[in-house]
Amino acid sequence: MSGLDTDTPIPTDIRLHQRSRLLEIAFSDGERFELPCEYLRVYSPSAEVRGHGEGQEVLQTGKRDVNISAIEPVGHYAVKLVFTDGHDSGLYTWDYLYQLGARQEPLWAEYLRRLEEAGASRDTETPKAPKGGCGSGACGSH
Repeated sequence: MSGLDTDTPIPTDIRLHQRSRLLEIAFSDGERFELPCEYLRVYSPSAEVRGHGEGQEVLQTGKRDVNISAIEPVGHYAVKLVFTDGHDSGLYTWDYLYQLGARQEPLWAEYLRRLEEAGASRDTETPKAPKGGCGSGACGSH
């Protein structure tokens, strides 16, 4: 879902609705998507969220109320979204945004399933595990 495909329609209009926390995107093929800021945040294309390979994704929690504070154009192929939680890495290419729109329902269901399996919440951030793991003594006294 990343990279720039020459067959992908390009945005003709991008509007941020801050009150409803939606990014509305119209594409040159007539498709129009309303993507919640939370959805865009938890599916950020950044390495911080996606990891550096299969199975290294980092489940994003506590993002229900996140909003977008800025949209920065990147060339003629992407935008950088700046979120109110401080996250601002990852480039949302036109084809990635299109795929997020086209696959919104199954991707959102997958995210909710992963949250449930992890016992995590859209409302509360899950604390990060201490660095070094339990073998380093970071998990408490023995």
